[in-house]
Amino acid sequence: MYDYYLGGSHNFAVDREAAIRAIEAWPDMPRVMQANRAFLRRAVRYLAGQGVRQFLDIGSGIPTVGNVHEVARAAAPEARVLYVDTDPIAVTHSRAILASDEYTAVVQADGREPEALLADGHLQGLFDLHQPVGLLMVALLHFVPDDQDPLGILARYRSLLAPGSYLVISHASTEGSPDRAPVQELYRWTPTPIQLRSRAEITRFFAGFELVEPGVVYLPEWRPEDPEDAEEDPRWVSGFCGVGLLG
Repeated sequence: MYDYYLGGSHNFAVDREAAIRAIEAWPDMPRVMQANRAFLRRAVRYLAGQGVRQFLDIGSGIPTVGNVHEVARAAAPEARVLYVDTDPIAVTHSRAILASDEYTAVVQADGREPEALLADGHLQGLFDLHQPVGLLMVALLHFVPDDQDPLGILARYRSLLAPGSYLVISHASTEGSPDRAPVQELYRWTPTPIQLRSRAEITRFFAGFELVEPGVVYLPEWRPEDPEDAEEDPRWVSGFCGVGLLG
């Protein structure tokens, strides 16, 4: 669905049908996903500028328009990227797309199990966990309900990563202008129901990390490249994002 929203070609009929229904419920959905992708690109460039050369993208789906390894390599040619997803179809397609890239790998794993993921042989062969990692959880945690303890999961990642690592989060929110009930109802019938959270709840995910300016803000507000992006009322996205540094 995400790939379809972004205008990509790596999607299937069932994805398109669900995405079209979501757009009917929320016409701005493709624009919101594009804003989310733009935030990801800005965050990856920022991390690369801070010296991060290892990027762990959890819930990556199929690498699509403006993917992490292309953005990171533009800033740091030696950057390494591990894509992680639970969906075997997404993993298979991702591996086919990236087969010739020696500095990327794709793992089928559950991001809710940090110890197992960080011990995975693909990751161990690609990363040096004594060095900083950019942990990317972009449009992911709203698929992790409270009863699965997302705060505890993040605390475990925090204990396993080297100082100087960064946490990047974007998350759909209860705050903002549109009514989310139709979208929530649609996702309730998918394998990944969505849990919207407030800005305060999303900010709690950065416990133990030092928030990078401007903190937890609406997607277009995080270090916009075009000043005009910051002039429009950002509440239309109903999603927040932020970047935190592990000291």
